[in-house]
Amino acid sequence: MKILTGVLGFVGTLMFVMAAFQPSQAQITAEQAQQGKVLPRNGWRVIETTLSIEDLLASLKEAIRKEDMLLVNMASASRGAKNKGFEIPGNYVVGVFRNDFARRMLAASVQSGIEAPIRFYLTENQNGTATLSWKTPSFVFLPYRETATEDLITLSEELDIIFQRIADRATGNT
Repeated sequence: MKILTGVLGFVGTLMFVMAAFQPSQAQITAEQAQQGKVLPRNGWRVIETTLSIEDLLASLKEAIRKEDMLLVNMASASRGAKNKGFEIPGNYVVGVFRNDFARRMLAASVQSGIEAPIRFYLTENQNGTATLSWKTPSFVFLPYRETATEDLITLSEELDIIFQRIADRATGNT
């Protein structure tokens, strides 16, 4: 047990030292995060728009339909806050998926099922415009590839294309 504790202590110390000399994404983006900006990160796509958040939401819903996907769920902290009498910048988390993809995903890896639906994130900027961002499906499913069947890779690559098309339609980048 002492050996295990010693090894874990060494690994923890090593990770701390490595982090101290290599800034993490959180350290790099802390100032901008304070300003409410969503920045590109590893595995993310971020598109700044000239649309208001409500217009972007409407456009996203239409794009989801046009790409034959389903809006599975939606949440908004800003709407919830408004109902309690608080004003915060607008945001929406929009879950998108489809049953045939769900069946394939679960056949490839039951554990990966926790990742569905894959989400878009809409955030309101200080100037009244909105940003659309999302983790790419291939990034979302990356942790499951080692133990999944090959179809999870194929599925995630197909979804990468569909999510990019949805985003392009929603933001007018077509």
